[in-house]
Amino acid sequence: MQIILCLAAAMICGLLLTRVVKPVHLPNVTGYLIAGLIIGPYCLGIFQESDAAVTDVLTDVALGFIAFSIGGEFRISNIKQVGTSSITITFFQACLATLLVDAALLACGFPAPLSLTLGAIAAATAPAATLMVVRQYHAKGEVTSTLLPVVAMDDAVGLMLFSISLPISQALASNAALTVTSMLLQPLLEIVLSLAVGAGIGLLIALAMRFFHSKVNRISVAVAAVLLGSALASIWNLSSLLLCMAIGAVLVNLRNDADELLEITDAWTPPLFMLFFVLSGAELDLAVVPTVGLLGVVYMVARSLGKYFGSFLGATIAKSSPNIRKYLGLTLLPQAGVAIGMAQVALNALPEYGTQIQAVVLTATLIYELIGPVITKLALTAAGEIQDSKKSKAKTEQSAGGAK
Repeated sequence: MQIILCLAAAMICGLLLTRVVKPVHLPNVTGYLIAGLIIGPYCLGIFQESDAAVTDVLTDVALGFIAFSIGGEFRISNIKQVGTSSITITFFQACLATLLVDAALLACGFPAPLSLTLGAIAAATAPAATLMVVRQYHAKGEVTSTLLPVVAMDDAVGLMLFSISLPISQALASNAALTVTSMLLQPLLEIVLSLAVGAGIGLLIALAMRFFHSKVNRISVAVAAVLLGSALASIWNLSSLLLCMAIGAVLVNLRNDADELLEITDAWTPPLFMLFFVLSGAELDLAVVPTVGLLGVVYMVARSLGKYFGSFLGATIAKSSPNIRKYLGLTLLPQAGVAIGMAQVALNALPEYGTQIQAVVLTATLIYELIGPVITKLALTAAGEIQDSKKSKAKTEQSAGGAK
């Protein structure tokens, strides 16, 4: 009964905080994290550390659906339409962010397992915050059209990098001897098996949708698939994020009506995601935050530089326009759901460094979600893809007058 009361309090507090952040144009995830801090053991104490184990199942399911949604963006026809330029930019900005964070943290003397894990998490970007700005200000142009597929593909690259870095970090943390097998073969095998099992489940869903046509049955099929994927990943020590991403990717490419299922799923999951973010904020150990000051600063600075110069390099190689080279990297700073999910995985996989990783990622998320949308708006405005509201209004009135 106590945990049910905690979940109810988490949802109520999360809802209330969305009303607080809305007037200042911040994304809901910021309100959820702050709500978690309020109900956590270091403030009101509604949610205690002893309750954390009970919410592990909820966290696993939420991560599964986050990855499932990412996979739903990977329709082959859309990737072909995007072209190689967006793929090139995505690869370079994600990899350079990872490499710069790795190098900067190691140069500052931080442990290798901590540095490598944070480096992989640095690759992830928050599509929701970026899309919010694009939709709110009706941004249009080449930077915007390049930005949207990049943020859609970015998290998938980040999951790949995370799946490679985490096993290496675990080996280093346990003082195991590093071999070609532990550094390359095991991570690659985990990636391949995760994608293969996820593809198999995705195929089963696609077949099941031939027999189940109602919305109720189809959402039950999707939920069962994500639960099955998360369970198998845990049993076989695979990447739950990659596995569930593969489920969504295979489904969306095998079924022309998969978008309908994804829309139904998106309508069902917001309360689940709210609980996930609120409880993630509640698990933030505030006592650790002051001790990771330098770690957090180096992480955010190195990641920001990696995102900017990585996109610049990728755009240069892809021979994109000067506007894309100059402004695209500034729109890739927001970080939220997938990064928090990776931190939650690291919390269990690397107990020696998990609390530090979680503290850095959650603190960075709050800061990025505060400044990221503002910087995105400024960059798109400078690129000429967001019109000044006054000028836009005057132009509309002038056009209307001319029509008369």
